[in-house]
Amino acid sequence: MNIFILRNEEQFVQTGASLISGLLHTNPRATLGLATGSTPIGLYAKLIEMNKQGLVSFAQATTYNLDEYVGLPENHPESYRTFMNEKFFNHIDIQIERTHVPNGNAANLEEECLNYDRMLEEHGPVDLQLLGIGHNGHIGFNEPGESLTGGTHLVELQEKTRTANARFFPSLDDVPTHAITMGVASILKARQILLLVRGEDKAEIVHRALKGPITTECPASLLQCHSNVVVLLDQGAGRLFV
Repeated sequence: MNIFILRNEEQFVQTGASLISGLLHTNPRATLGLATGSTPIGLYAKLIEMNKQGLVSFAQATTYNLDEYVGLPENHPESYRTFMNEKFFNHIDIQIERTHVPNGNAANLEEECLNYDRMLEEHGPVDLQLLGIGHNGHIGFNEPGESLTGGTHLVELQEKTRTANARFFPSLDDVPTHAITMGVASILKARQILLLVRGEDKAEIVHRALKGPITTECPASLLQCHSNVVVLLDQGAGRLFV
């Protein structure tokens, strides 16, 4: 595991963007696992800038997102499909049909999970999986618990997760209670994992995840079992590693 503490935002996003663009230069048909949330927005903006400058192309790439809320219309402003389109896909040269986000409005959610896993098996493994980490140690929407589900599955979101996401909605009552998420086993199948963590409020949980015991009570701690993880921390998130 390679852990880097970056001095400023520009260094943070440039380091991540260089890793992804380097992969695409080596393998233009790479499969990328993508994440939502506030942390990767700067990275996506940098990749958009590089794409417009002709420094990287996504024309042959395929993407799979980690998760999606259940019950939000696809065009809802807070759906993860909308997020990815507005923050990334609409501004680069990717073929939209090669971008995949779980369907949180599928008539049969269990079948949707199985279909997503089939696609990952057929077109994977993911070459690079982008991750963030929740305040309770979740990756994707894999919440802490006595056990974890390996494949893509339906999950009930914990109150702490819903409260953290409430800032994006009119009220906590408007935050969905369930989501579809890739499982931890699916995430760990990626050839390389890029974990992005920003903010002093994440310092304790990221240190626990990367330096503490491996336990399902902190799903991100299972990243210690992977052979190729790059971790980018800003100064706040990395304060306990100094």
